[in-house]
Amino acid sequence: MESKARYLQIADDLRRRIKGGEFPVGARIPSRAELSKHYEVAPPVATRVLQILVAESLVESRPGAGAFVLPPPERVQLSRAWYREVRGGSPFAGDMEAQGKVPGWRAHSRTDVASADVAQRLAIAEGDPVMRTVYVYTADGLPVQRAVSYEPYELTRGTAIALPEDGPHAGRGVRDRMAVIGVEVTHRREGLHSRGATVEEARDLGVSPGAIVTVLRRTYFAEARPVETSDLVAPGDRVEFVYVLDVT
Repeated sequence: MESKARYLQIADDLRRRIKGGEFPVGARIPSRAELSKHYEVAPPVATRVLQILVAESLVESRPGAGAFVLPPPERVQLSRAWYREVRGGSPFAGDMEAQGKVPGWRAHSRTDVASADVAQRLAIAEGDPVMRTVYVYTADGLPVQRAVSYEPYELTRGTAIALPEDGPHAGRGVRDRMAVIGVEVTHRREGLHSRGATVEEARDLGVSPGAIVTVLRRTYFAEARPVETSDLVAPGDRVEFVYVLDVT
């Protein structure tokens, strides 16, 4: 655990120095040997540090030359707008196509039982069945968002939308899917916060565990009844949530 904590600390320090301008775009960062000497760690620890920075697209490794700082990645915009709920199809696909990017996603669903947190958000009892779906969204092949969605299974069990990403209604937004079973989604509630990425999030988003991510916690309602809740997680330096609000 001490070795792991140490390489994460060193990666944090180098990340801060890169983003602070000490190592500008195109500059070579210290080599493995230099990192080992400066931070007083074994060469394998320095190697792991460089692997993290490469995985985060902060540097690129050039065999025989070293590792060099890359330009900051272009931010992908994910819109949070009223019109996303009425235009049909996949809201994410619409966002990406508007920005000239090729959208993609993969998903897997399974039944689960509601944790205390999920139960509170869905206004059901802890331990009640839910349909849990994990999504990983990409733009031009680069992961930009991971989402974990929960729906009350008693609401969708035995219907054409029980599996959110399977069947004739797959790939559509929550509002469109719920309309299939006669549930009218009337509004949603959202909140934003930041934290460190979990191991699973880091794996799916191509960042290091503990890297800062933005979390959008969202719940859809049919009047007072919650019908879906999810946590949308995006790399803080790669994605920008943009709100477009109707002033009327």
